[in-house]
Amino acid sequence: MISQTFTVLNPSGFHARPTKVFVQKVGTFPCKVNVIKGDKKVNGKSSLSMLTLGIQQNDEVTLEVDGEQEEQAIKELGVLLTHIFEE
Repeated sequence: MISQTFTVLNPSGFHARPTKVFVQKVGTFPCKVNVIKGDKKVNGKSSLSMLTLGIQQNDEVTLEVDGEQEEQAIKELGVLLTHIFEE
């Protein structure tokens, strides 16, 4: 298992659209992904769970990734956490 902390830069934080994009990307990896904000830890493959974190701009979020392709997953998901913006 590997983990890394990222800072969310999206001015709107993580609401429905960015969460959907993130969860879809998590689903492309065969590993387990947990997202941690403060004392809350949720399954990164669940949109509803992700929304309960209430992630806002400048929040620090930790990804815990365990299993196949974990290094690739943490790299790509970290980019999404820090750079996901509405188009």
